[in-house]
Amino acid sequence: MNDSDSDRHKQISVRGIAQVENVANIKKTFNRHLHFSMIKDRNVSTPRDYYFALAHTVRDHLVSRWIRTQQHYYEKDPKRVYYLSLEFYMGRTLSNTMLNLECKQLLMKLYIKFLGLNIEELQEIEEDAGLGNGGLGRLAACFLDSMATLGIPAYGYGLRYEYGIFKQLIKDGWQVLEKNNFI
Repeated sequence: MNDSDSDRHKQISVRGIAQVENVANIKKTFNRHLHFSMIKDRNVSTPRDYYFALAHTVRDHLVSRWIRTQQHYYEKDPKRVYYLSLEFYMGRTLSNTMLNLECKQLLMKLYIKFLGLNIEELQEIEEDAGLGNGGLGRLAACFLDSMATLGIPAYGYGLRYEYGIFKQLIKDGWQVLEKNNFI
């Protein structure tokens, strides 16, 4: 039995993805990531482990929204913007993502009341994304942010250096990249 392209796209479902809609779901998703993504429990977890469990929890919610958006675009077939830039200086994104997903207050309530963690301290652990460092990268990031705010279907494309932002060294006439911890 051959499924048409349309039938296959309709089979994609986000129903099974836990949503960040209430404290119970957040706790469940956070604990799942702490245990299965970080492979830690509360007895040995560090603030960095808690940060990554938080980031994965927020990412889960973001991914389900992304998939629903892509399904909508597939059905409606709107025009799209493809923005090419050598840099995208996004900076730190966790706090902004939580605000945009309207889940920051729920997360703060969970972390302070139930887990005894300070969400602001965890946010400070996040490193800047090593995707640019100049005005061009900041401008590209602002364009993408504006298009997202306006609901314009847009995608950013650029170069992905092996180590993100890097210090250029020339050895024996060849460019050598010095590692950045971001990636």
